[in-house]
Amino acid sequence: MNPIQDYNDLQTSENKAICDRLYAVISKNLSEAENKIWHAHPVWFLDGNPIVGYSKLKDSVRLLFWSGQSFEEEKLQNEGSFKAAEKRYTNADQINEEDLKRWLEKGREIQWDYKNIVKRKGVLIRLK
Repeated sequence: MNPIQDYNDLQTSENKAICDRLYAVISKNLSEAENKIWHAHPVWFLDGNPIVGYSKLKDSVRLLFWSGQSFEEEKLQNEGSFKAAEKRYTNADQINEEDLKRWLEKGREIQWDYKNIVKRKGVLIRLK
């Protein structure tokens, strides 16, 4: 039983294609990461720290990098008030695997400490 595949299987056919492609590339290129359904969405963690995940929005599938604002990647849009950045997809063909691999490598190398954000009362500290 794979909870992330179960999540993907619940999507419309177009969104399932996006989710399946993201799952394949992320799992292959971040193979050391733990993955699970977290807050109802697939998320990958390194040492308990969230790195990347995706979620179904009303009109797209959002790929989210928790430390993505520090990647200096123009194709990623800032998301929220912390350090996250996102890319939204409406079609699996929009996924550029080379971009995604580069972003995953940066996700491994550039990390903000989300694991302890509550303990630090909302203050983020850079780990790497």
